[in-house]
Amino acid sequence: MATYAITGTNRGIGLQLTRQAKAAGHRVIALCRTASDALREADVEVHEGIDVADDSVTETLARIFEGEAVDVLINNAGLLRQETLSNLDLDGIRRQFEINALGPLRVTKGLLGSLGSGAKVAIVTSRMGSITDNTSGGSYGYRMSKTAVNMAGVSLAHDLKNDGVAVMLVHPGFVRTEMTGGNGMIEAEESARGILARIDGLTLEKTGSFWHQNGEALPW
Repeated sequence: MATYAITGTNRGIGLQLTRQAKAAGHRVIALCRTASDALREADVEVHEGIDVADDSVTETLARIFEGEAVDVLINNAGLLRQETLSNLDLDGIRRQFEINALGPLRVTKGLLGSLGSGAKVAIVTSRMGSITDNTSGGSYGYRMSKTAVNMAGVSLAHDLKNDGVAVMLVHPGFVRTEMTGGNGMIEAEESARGILARIDGLTLEKTGSFWHQNGEALPW
């Protein structure tokens, strides 16, 4: 049995990651701002009031996880807003940076004392953060924040490799969730299965790599 810590667990992909890791026999520590009824019914340890956009979350998580060993940290919490060049919402873009780019750094730093040799850190990013893959433009805040977190993930991979901790960036697919307004090509259940499979296959040799949940290596 491994111990999983997962952010953004109250709905969507995070809820499915929680359910599936629990069903696989693992201990799951679910982190969220406010727990949904569905999360409470998942029969896992839940910590509410975890806002990854708040600088104090690092210290809060360090207290929560003091003395705990975490085998897998999944930075899943995210925010998607749409902007066009003619309708820029700069405050909305900044908010996406706080959650999507800086959030995983705050959380990972908070759990550093719990991540021993053999532990894994996954960041749920997006292929929309791929510069090579951008063929349509727009979505400035989401694209830019995901590109930023991709760079953060590669830096984390270098910084944590000597400690035996592997890091991966994983694209969940175009998933039908509340965040995407119900649009998408796959359900959250399928996405979560793929993400967990990619994490299972993560090794130090693959640290810092960028994957689609379906197993496809993605360009930067």
